[in-house]
Amino acid sequence: MTRSERPHKRGPRTAQAKSTSQPKASRGGRRPAAPPPPSEFTPPVSVTPALPPVASFADLDMPEGLLRTLGEQGVTEPFPIQAATLPNSLAGRDVLGRGRTGSGKTLAFGLALLARTAGRRAEPTAPLALVLVPTRELAQQVTDALTPYAGALRLRITTVVGGMSITRQSSSLRRGAEVLIATPGRLADLIDRGDCRLDQVAVTVLDEADQMADMGFLPQVTKLLKQVEPGGQRLLFSATLDRNIDRLVKMFLDDPVVHSVDPSAGAVTTMEHHVLYVADETDKKAVTLRIAARDGRTILFLDTKRSVDRLVKRLLANGVRASGLHGGRSQPQRNRTLDQFKNGQVTTLVATNVAARGIHVDDLDMVVNVDPPMDHKDYLHRGGRTARAGESGSVFTLVLPDQKRDMGRLMSNAGISPRTAQIKSSDEELAELTGAREPSGVPVVIETPQPTPPRKPAGSGAGAGNGGGRRRRRPAGSAPVGASTGSTRGSASGTGTGGGRGSGTGGGRAAGTGRGAGTGRAAASTSASASAGGGRGGRRTAGTGRPRAPRQRPADNT
Repeated sequence: MTRSERPHKRGPRTAQAKSTSQPKASRGGRRPAAPPPPSEFTPPVSVTPALPPVASFADLDMPEGLLRTLGEQGVTEPFPIQAATLPNSLAGRDVLGRGRTGSGKTLAFGLALLARTAGRRAEPTAPLALVLVPTRELAQQVTDALTPYAGALRLRITTVVGGMSITRQSSSLRRGAEVLIATPGRLADLIDRGDCRLDQVAVTVLDEADQMADMGFLPQVTKLLKQVEPGGQRLLFSATLDRNIDRLVKMFLDDPVVHSVDPSAGAVTTMEHHVLYVADETDKKAVTLRIAARDGRTILFLDTKRSVDRLVKRLLANGVRASGLHGGRSQPQRNRTLDQFKNGQVTTLVATNVAARGIHVDDLDMVVNVDPPMDHKDYLHRGGRTARAGESGSVFTLVLPDQKRDMGRLMSNAGISPRTAQIKSSDEELAELTGAREPSGVPVVIETPQPTPPRKPAGSGAGAGNGGGRRRRRPAGSAPVGASTGSTRGSASGTGTGGGRGSGTGGGRAAGTGRGAGTGRAAASTSASASAGGGRGGRRTAGTGRPRAPRQRPADNT
C-alpha cells in the first residue's frame, strides 16, 4: 500500500525561533568531549487561553469507568502535568507538554486519549488513536499503564514494535484495535504491507519526542503524521524541547496549550546526585562489584553490549544475582529479563542505554553510571529510572581521572551540583554512601532468557499421504498373496491414514498405516486380483507426496 500524503490545512502558527543546536565537539583520548547543551526553541504562545488546572480527577469531564479505575489503581490526586494538561486535552486542544521522566506524562496523555476515543469502534486495520514512542520498552510501559483504563471503556489496545512477530501484529490489527501504540519503524513496515492505515486516527500522541529526534526518527514520524486524519488532535510530550522538536510543533500542532512541569534540564528534587572519583580501572571494577552486591535493586549503566556481558559474568561468578539488558537481545529476551528484575529473581540489572527510557520498576532507589553518559540528556534519563512519581532515589557516577573535565561540563549542562568524593573500594565511606558490601563469592546461576525456538513445520510425505518420516524396509517375502503389510511413508494404495511408525494389514490393495500424518487415495484400482505379491498400489496420491517408483514390482501385474 502506498502511503498517502495528505496535506494538512491547519490554523495559523505563532512564529518561533529556530533551534540553534551546535554540533558535537570532539577531542582526542578515550572518549569524545561532552557536547554543549543544545539551545531550546521558544515555545509558541497560545492564542486561545488555556483552561485552569484542576485539583482532583473528579473535577474532570471523564467517563465514570476511568474515574473508577483510577481509584482501583490507587491514583488519588493528579500530578502537576496531569492537572494542567487534562482539562485542555479532554476539551480537544492540542498540547505541548514538557516534563521530566517519572512526572506522570503517560496518564496525562493516556486518559485524554481514551476518554476521547470511548464509545467508538475501529474498523479492521484502521485504529482511532495512535501513540508513537521511540523504543520497545517504552511502548510496553505505556501499554501496561493504559491497559486497565482501556479495559474499563471496552477499548482494544494493540502494540506494534520491532523484534516481535510482525505476522501476529498484523493479525491483531486486522481484528481491530481502537488504540495503537507503536514505534515508527515497525508501524511504517505494517503500513507498507497494507496491514494498517491511519486515516481514521483522530488523536495522535508523540511521547518522548526529543529521543525520536535524537534517534533519527523525525523523517518517519513526519510521514506518519501526514497520514492521520486532517484536523485531528495532537499531543506532544517530551523531557526536552530542543533540536528538531520545533519543526514538529510548527507542522502539526495547532494553537497548542503549552505546559512545562520544570526546566528541561532541571533535577528531580527527590533525587540525590553523587560523583565518585576512582583512581584507575582496577579499583573501578572493585567498587562496581561491591556496589552491585548491596541490598536492594540496582541498575548499572555501561556503554557497550560487550562490557555489559563481561560485567554480568563477573558479578554472577562472585555471587551477585545479575542479568544483562542491551540491544543485542531479542525483545522476548529483554521482556523476560525485566520480569526477572521486577520479581526479585535478579537484583542487579546491567544495561546499556536501551534501558534509559521506558522502564519503570517499583522500589528502585539507586542507579549507577559505571560508564559516564555522553551528554546531559542521557544522564537525566538514566537517572530517571529512580525517584519516580515522588519517590526518592540516588544516582552515582564513577569517574576516572581523565573523565573529570567532561563530567564537570555534563553536570553543568544538566543544572546539577552533585556531591563528590574520592573513593577506594576499601573505604568505609563507599559503604555509607551506597550500601556497598563484599559479595558472597559463591557463584550463582540465573536462567538466561532464551529465544523461543521456531516450530518445525509438518513435513510432506513422499508417496502416499502426507508423511514426515522415513520408509522402513520390509523383509523380502513377508507379504503373502492376497494380503499386504504397509510400512511406507504415509498410506499405501487405496485410501489410507498415516498414524505413526506402525504397520497395518489390508485385503487386496488395502491401505496400510505408515509413518505419516495425512491421508492419501491411490489412483489405481483396488481389485483383489491385483493384490498378489507385496500389496503396493498406485504410485501417485492426492496428498502432498510426490510420485515415487515402486521399490519392488508385483510378481504378476496382469
